[in-house]
Amino acid sequence: MQSDTTTVEHAHTAPHEHGAHAAHHEPLSFWRRYIFSVDHKVVGIQYGITALVFMLIGFFLMLLMRWQLAYPGQPIPVFGPILEAVLGDVARGGRMTPDLYNSFGAMHGTIMVFLAVVPMIVGALGNYLVPLQIGAPDMAFPRLNMMSYHIYFWGGVVMLVSFFIPGGAAQSGWTSYSPLAVVVPTMGQTFWLIGMVLLITSSLLGSINIITTIIQLRAPGLTWMRLPFFVWAQLVTNFLLLLAFPPLEAAGIMQLMDKVLGTSFFMPTGLVVGGQPLDISGGGSPLLYQHLFWFLAHPEVYVLILPALGTLAEVISTNTRKAIWGYRLMVYSSLALGFLSMIVWAHHMYLTGMGTRLSTFFQTTTMIISIPSVIIITCFFVSLWGGSIRFNTPMLFALAFLPMFGIGGLTGLPLGFSFSDIHLHDSYYVIGHFHYVVAPGTIFAIFAAIYHWYPKATGRFMNEFWGRVHFVLSFIFMNLVFFPMFIQGIYGMSRRMSDGGATYAQADNLAVVGLPQWVVDLNINITHAAIGLMLAQIPFIINFFWSLRHGEPVKSDNPWQATTLEWQTPTPPGHGNFLEPVRVYRSAYEYSIPGHPTDFTPQNQPQPAR
Repeated sequence: MQSDTTTVEHAHTAPHEHGAHAAHHEPLSFWRRYIFSVDHKVVGIQYGITALVFMLIGFFLMLLMRWQLAYPGQPIPVFGPILEAVLGDVARGGRMTPDLYNSFGAMHGTIMVFLAVVPMIVGALGNYLVPLQIGAPDMAFPRLNMMSYHIYFWGGVVMLVSFFIPGGAAQSGWTSYSPLAVVVPTMGQTFWLIGMVLLITSSLLGSINIITTIIQLRAPGLTWMRLPFFVWAQLVTNFLLLLAFPPLEAAGIMQLMDKVLGTSFFMPTGLVVGGQPLDISGGGSPLLYQHLFWFLAHPEVYVLILPALGTLAEVISTNTRKAIWGYRLMVYSSLALGFLSMIVWAHHMYLTGMGTRLSTFFQTTTMIISIPSVIIITCFFVSLWGGSIRFNTPMLFALAFLPMFGIGGLTGLPLGFSFSDIHLHDSYYVIGHFHYVVAPGTIFAIFAAIYHWYPKATGRFMNEFWGRVHFVLSFIFMNLVFFPMFIQGIYGMSRRMSDGGATYAQADNLAVVGLPQWVVDLNINITHAAIGLMLAQIPFIINFFWSLRHGEPVKSDNPWQATTLEWQTPTPPGHGNFLEPVRVYRSAYEYSIPGHPTDFTPQNQPQPAR
């Protein structure tokens, strides 16, 4: 028992001044330490800060679009003159032209998915936590890790630069469908394609690194079924990136060649633009591009969701003081999600004229893929039952994720059937469904992760009161923004209309094409809620930076009294992560075990002597 007590005390000592931990390494210059670092933790923080900045930019674009939808043709207050000065004629008089609206729509989707949410939940959390949770000193390929971040960063820069070139940024939606993306008169689409190739290359490098790290660098005793569920989620996610991203990269390169070299991979014969036939060889297939795009873009949904579910497992188990119920079920369900997500992509393409047999196959697989998702969510709900729940800020965001993701999943079922998708396709219903999965879904999981692991990364807590304020306001305004979109979509409001459906509302025969005015006026309510959502993020931004210097210091290396290995390191972890070699003796979530002196037993604590 003496050795066990010593181990427990070692896990709860005050945060180390781990000078001895790094004493054998020469001091690094500023550039090597913060810019070109090969330390997985620094790379993870680089990903995190950059992704949050891009998220803010994407959110700002959404606010400007919402103003246009609520008050079409009216000057944008405050930012209108700035847009005119920066962008020129497309924002003449501080007003948003349809071309500018299309650019903002395309770039909002691209930035939020490829530059913000995925880099945050895979690049930042995956890089920072996976080596720590498996007991590894670093990533398998540290220099490749550094390279993946810098390629991602410059891919984002290329995307943003496209706003300032003649013709403006991409205008063909975040999907960049051919032939529109090829014939649209702006070089911004070329920049978009170059940026996407860079972003995909970055993701491929990162996914190879994380997969290799998990397989090769696990601590002794850390068998597959002792892995934290977060690590399983990252493993499946990175396999999805590795398998599904290359087809889109190939599609991007081929579309780039169509645009700048005059090839016809996706350009059909006999295409007429502006009343004039295009001088192209033709013979290409626009549907081929859609297949290549959605072969990535539907697994991309689970690239967003699986790490979010992994985050929830850590937060919920820690704050219920219970093991996750159905751990093996969740692992097998995540593997099933990864496999099934590769064979459902064409439910985005029912309107392309596919036959009934093919649409029936994709309807079936779409319904089947909901089963493992329901299993994982059910395991979380059962895990809450009888738990001694701590309602701190990360737990509040984790709890809110469950019903929000449930709404997103249930509203997706009508889109999985070809007969109902005919009416709902390309309507605001689709926007509401997808954003319930990503915004109050995945982004809530990101906030839970930030509040949960902030003490380990910084040695200080974020302010709990302002964290709760951030949660309550975000929860209210998120729902006020996205729920009315279901109503608009059911009434038939089409997406990507720069006037928010005002033209439809003026139609004489409402039974044929028009929209009731009150449905259009919902845009005003949504815009006001979006402004409220923006204001709700101010407490988080201030709290995040203020707590770096003034937050309450942690009193131990394991302030949440958690069991996984990242909490058994110095705070914050130094070079090499662990003070001594790590060995794992037990599963990831041994909480409240009868006969143990505490209600948690770290994975690296030896089994008691018999």
